[in-house]
Amino acid sequence: MSDSSRVVLGLGGCVDYELKLTTAVLEKLIIEYGIVAAELTSPNTVTGERDLLVSILSYVARGGGGEHFVASAPALATFADRFPHRETLGGTSVRAGILMSRLGVPSTLHLVSVNDTFRRLLPPDSEYINSGTDDTFYPHLIVQYDQGLWIRANDIDIHAPFPNRLIYVNDPANADMLIGELGDRLGKASVFLISGFNAMRDEAELNVRLALLREHMRQLPPDAVTYFEDAAYHEPAFSRRVREALLETIDVYGLNEDELQSYLRRPVNLLDPADVADALTAVHALIPVPTLVLHTKYWAVALGAGDYTDALDTGTVMAATRYSHGDDFTDADVARLRAQPRRPESVAFAAELHARMGDVVRCVPGFVLDVPNPTTVGLGDTFVGGFLTALALREER
Repeated sequence: MSDSSRVVLGLGGCVDYELKLTTAVLEKLIIEYGIVAAELTSPNTVTGERDLLVSILSYVARGGGGEHFVASAPALATFADRFPHRETLGGTSVRAGILMSRLGVPSTLHLVSVNDTFRRLLPPDSEYINSGTDDTFYPHLIVQYDQGLWIRANDIDIHAPFPNRLIYVNDPANADMLIGELGDRLGKASVFLISGFNAMRDEAELNVRLALLREHMRQLPPDAVTYFEDAAYHEPAFSRRVREALLETIDVYGLNEDELQSYLRRPVNLLDPADVADALTAVHALIPVPTLVLHTKYWAVALGAGDYTDALDTGTVMAATRYSHGDDFTDADVARLRAQPRRPESVAFAAELHARMGDVVRCVPGFVLDVPNPTTVGLGDTFVGGFLTALALREER
């Protein structure tokens, strides 16, 4: 088994309350709150349970996913208690680390919030350092919904065109994002994951953390790979600030289709090679890193330097396994998944994209998946964990 000091995953984690939406509860709440169809646009701020419900419904109507700050922590708990839910561990770095542990690659996590629930659920081979001073508990609300979820109440009549997940957060620890004791850990690292700045809300504090992180990163070995995973920023303007501060330190920059379309401010047809080629070129100009990775439900692409095909494939396989089997997958589930056919439309897309863009792009098609009750939480995090597992094992050879 590899040394946990070789993989450092940051910058924060949390406890998640995972739930799946049901028609009956949603329709009852729509009537109680008097919500009508004309309101179903995402509110700029989510201040209470009514705003939370409007936000969720607006996403369900278009099959979208997203992440938002919620001003009222009690609203999160109140909404969660209306549905059966379970406690899991969240945060991109933590979910990635849990998967890597399953695949035989232990890691060291940099955390800002720890509690008894977190310690109980964390894999025993995962080391961690905690920059927070005391135990804190700020659970994130993770909302899943299935394709075809049908909601009819008042004048609202919506079907979810796709399954997806939504994240709602009120987490002072991750908003502060304290950083400590990281530099010494990075001195031995071959892989370093950066994620989590999206939860910060104070610009001055953000600038301090970015400067401190850059200082710590000076201790990374010259051949270490730094992977940055994007996310939905609670303060959208901070996205650019983080990119400007860290761009020259990043080797691989990962994002999903929601983030891609947000940057471009237009929808992208993910099965149109010409549209995707234009989108990749445009976003790579905006984010000029050595390698840009885009992971979607249809395929995963790496654009730029290096051959990351194996990493793309491992990430795709593990995300598809989680989609199909949730947390409780087995090695046999992974083997069966690998043997399943790839989406024909994705295979054709990959070939045409390569024909258009040449060897600067690598594209791995997704799988044909017909799952009645899929898991939509943590798929991007699981992709990252699979991708980084392949990188870590490659670095050990």
